Amino acid sequence: MEVGIFIPCFIDQVYPQTGMNMVKLLEKLKIRVKYNPSQTCCGQLAFNGGYWEEARCVAEKFIRDFMHYKQVVGPSASCISMVKNYYPGMFDNSALHNENRQLRRRIFELTDFLVNVLKVEDVGASFNATATIHDSCAALREYGLKDEARRLLSNVKGLQIIEMKDTDVCCGFGGTFSVKHEAIATAMAEQKIENAMKTGADYIISTEASCLMHLEGYLTRNNIPMKVLHIADVLVKED
Repeated sequence: MEVGIFIPCFIDQVYPQTGMNMVKLLEKLKIRVKYNPSQTCCGQLAFNGGYWEEARCVAEKFIRDFMHYKQVVGPSASCISMVKNYYPGMFDNSALHNENRQLRRRIFELTDFLVNVLKVEDVGASFNATATIHDSCAALREYGLKDEARRLLSNVKGLQIIEMKDTDVCCGFGGTFSVKHEAIATAMAEQKIENAMKTGADYIISTEASCLMHLEGYLTRNNIPMKVLHIADVLVKED
């Protein structure tokens, strides 16, 4: 099997190793990985900020960059939800109608691809640690992920998962929300971190790098020793 990989902005600029770990994981599973170096953003940030025409230009480039792959995989439910849920409003009955429709059927968030397409739940990882899981809003409510991450993590040898209270409550990031409403976003991060700390876990694991960036910022500013990890970083560990 061959897939094209999409590397979102936050992964590219803040957590590049997560992107490399996704490649490492897919190659371990005998997937041929292709990367289009001309790829950029999916347009989500501009779209959510109300810059719809600008977002459409970026989205058009996204479709053209990925339209030739049979399957596309990315480590971000929010970005891929943008393609699946909001591209139709921009491209239905347009010159890219068919290309957009086909891409939406072929693009997958990483854990969805592993569990529901490849039918793989044990990737042979091992990580001696305790962790709790943060469910991102986009993963749950926009993409529709259910227990994919937990099924994968339950097969990581040595990893103990301790569920936190209100795991499905927003961390406060919300893209530009955290910039426009800093005080509220910080309070939400504080609540999330307090719930995580009560579990006694050493790590917070999520499928969403933007959530992890927000939470890591709070942890760092408050000198809290807890760490964050994207699930792709966990699934390549071999302690």
